[in-house]
Amino acid sequence: MKGKAVIYTQDKFVQNYAKTAHGLIRGSERYEVVAVIDRAHAGQEAGTLLDGEARAIPIFGDLQAWLETGSEAKYFIIGIANTGGILDRAWFPTIKAAIHAGMDIVCGMHESMAEIPEIADLARARGVKLIDVRRPKRREDLHFWTGEIREVTCPIVPVLGTDCAVGKRTTAKMLVEAFRARGKKAEMIYTGQTGWMQGWNYGFMFDATLNDFVSGELEHAIVTCFRQEKPDIIFVEGQAALRNPSGPCGSEFLVSGGATGVILVHAPARTFHKGWDKMNKQIASVASEITLIEAYDVPVQGMALNTMGMESEEAKAFQASYRAQFGLPVVLPVEEGVEDLLEIWMG
Repeated sequence: MKGKAVIYTQDKFVQNYAKTAHGLIRGSERYEVVAVIDRAHAGQEAGTLLDGEARAIPIFGDLQAWLETGSEAKYFIIGIANTGGILDRAWFPTIKAAIHAGMDIVCGMHESMAEIPEIADLARARGVKLIDVRRPKRREDLHFWTGEIREVTCPIVPVLGTDCAVGKRTTAKMLVEAFRARGKKAEMIYTGQTGWMQGWNYGFMFDATLNDFVSGELEHAIVTCFRQEKPDIIFVEGQAALRNPSGPCGSEFLVSGGATGVILVHAPARTFHKGWDKMNKQIASVASEITLIEAYDVPVQGMALNTMGMESEEAKAFQASYRAQFGLPVVLPVEEGVEDLLEIWMG
C-alpha cells in the first residue's frame, strides 16, 4: 500500500532542481503524493504546472497552510536535488515543522539528516523516522563485477543523455510502461534516489557507491532482475553524461552493464552543461555523442528529446532534423509518448 506523502520544493518547482518531485508526481509505487509545498507556486495544481496533465495535487505556499486543511500524510519528502547534495539550512524550519507534525522525513541528498544533530535529535524525540535514501552501503554489502552479466539474454538498454537532468529516468519509465501496455515484460534498473522513491525493485545509488564497486552493483542489479523476473527487455536509468564535466559517467553502463543498445536523450535548447555556462562548458553535438557511444561497440538505437525552452513547432523541427540526419526513431516523450521507439525491438 502506498504511503501518503507531501513533497517540498521550496520555490524551485518549475526548475530542473525539482526533478525528484517531478518524477514522483509522474508516478510512484511507493508514495501517493497528496500535496506539494512551494512558496512561489501556491494555489496551482502540480501536475498541470509540470506537464499539462492534472493530477489533483494542490500546491501550498507553506506546510502550515496544508496542515490547516486537516489533511494527513505519513511522509515529508525533500523533492529537490541541488548541486553537491547539501541540505539547505533555510529548509530546516519546514523540515522541523514536518517532524513536529509526526511525519517521517525522506531525503535523497548526499548529506545525511541522521548526522545533523538538531534534526536527528528532534526526530528521535518526536518518534519519527529519517529516511536517508542515499546512504552508502556497507562494504560487506557491495558487489564487485564478476562477468555474470553474460548470462542475461534479453536486451539491456541504457537510457543515456547528453547532459544531466534531461529526462533519462522519465524516458526509461515511459518505455517500461509502454512495453507492459503491449503485454510484454519490461523492467527498469534505477540508479538514483528518485527511482527508489518511485518504487522500482532493482537498482542501486550510483553516486553513493564506491567507485570500485559501481560496475559490480550495476551488474548485480541487472542479473538479479533477469533471474527473478525473466523480462523481455531491461532498461537502465543513466546518470549525468559521458562528457558532463562535474560528473562524467556512462561507460559503466556500456561496458560493465552488457548494453545491447542505447536510447539517447538530448535537450536541443540547452547549449551548456547544466550549471556550467559561466565556464563555457558546451554540450557536444549529437553526432559526436553518438560517435562516442558507438566507439564502445554499442549502437544508438533511438533518441528522445527534452523540449524544455522550445515552442512546439521548434521541437518538431529538431525531431524531423535528427530523424533525417541519423536515420533513427526520435520521440518527444512528454508530448507524444515513446511508442515509436518500441518498434526497435517489436517491429
